Amino acid sequence: MNVLWQCPERARAALVLAHGAGAGMTHRHMQALADAFEREGVATLRFNFPFIEAGKSRVDPPAVATACIAEACAAASRRSDLPLWLGGHSFGGRMASRAVLNQDIAPRGLIFCSFPLHNAGKPATTRAQHLTEIRQPMLFLSGTRDQLAERALLAPLVASLRAAELHWLDTADHGYRVLTRSRGTAEDVFAEIARVARAFMARHA
Repeated sequence: MNVLWQCPERARAALVLAHGAGAGMTHRHMQALADAFEREGVATLRFNFPFIEAGKSRVDPPAVATACIAEACAAASRRSDLPLWLGGHSFGGRMASRAVLNQDIAPRGLIFCSFPLHNAGKPATTRAQHLTEIRQPMLFLSGTRDQLAERALLAPLVASLRAAELHWLDTADHGYRVLTRSRGTAEDVFAEIARVARAFMARHA
């Protein structure tokens, strides 16, 4: 497995970070996330799902994707004994939640960046029904303009889960684009994601 391991000096945790359905581990958003986490003292391990390695556009079946995530977690554990967390952007985060239930892995918790609750224009919560079975802490980082996670559905869902928290990224959409003029903070959205996630990790150390 080809991976990208990014580890700052005196790292306090490690995060296996899975990419979304549209691009692989080297996408600028994945790099921006890894850089932001590095500044917060969190190491990251990025990898490609098999469909990206094969140059395909159709995502892998859950069994293939979750097995790949388990392999990535093992790769991270071989590199460091830091507390291991698991998460990802969109499809990668959703498959991470499946992997916790279907693979022999036990991360400290899950970090969901733009969890894809439903398809655009088709609000539903069926994709998240399995989350009730997860016992690890879960953090949802979702943009207020994310068309794949309606606020009216995501907020009560997270409130119903065990040890789960929701942080809204002001004016961000599913791909982290923000409305600069109306955004309530000047903080970079990736810096905000890493800062909030690091604080969550510390609370559940």
